[in-house]
Amino acid sequence: MTKSIDVNLINGIALAFEGDAVYAMYIRRHLIMTGQTKPNQLHRLATHYVSAKAQAMLVQAMLEAQLLTEKEIEIYKRGRNANSQTKAKNTDIVTYKVSTGFEAVMGYLHMTEQIERLEELVAWCIEKVEDQK
Repeated sequence: MTKSIDVNLINGIALAFEGDAVYAMYIRRHLIMTGQTKPNQLHRLATHYVSAKAQAMLVQAMLEAQLLTEKEIEIYKRGRNANSQTKAKNTDIVTYKVSTGFEAVMGYLHMTEQIERLEELVAWCIEKVEDQK
């Protein structure tokens, strides 16, 4: 049994930790449902959606499209501005921080059980990435 905690008190890095896993799960499911089954191919295709560069592009597009609520923007900024001890892999620090903000939004929506909204944003992201191909 998990202890009840006010999600609004959780730091941006912890929300991003949750969001990274949740978003990756949705992307993996999407790829498998489209007929992809080979592990190497799944991993290569998943990076188009889950890399820091892809996530930074997606959240910037969400902000430009005014897709996020005020609360989601607040959570994005909390994640983006969080002081992480993790080093950015394969990207610059700005892209890494922006992608952490993206993941924080996904984690927040999942932890607050706003599943319909989470799935709406994930579907939008999938469509956006596929339009870019």
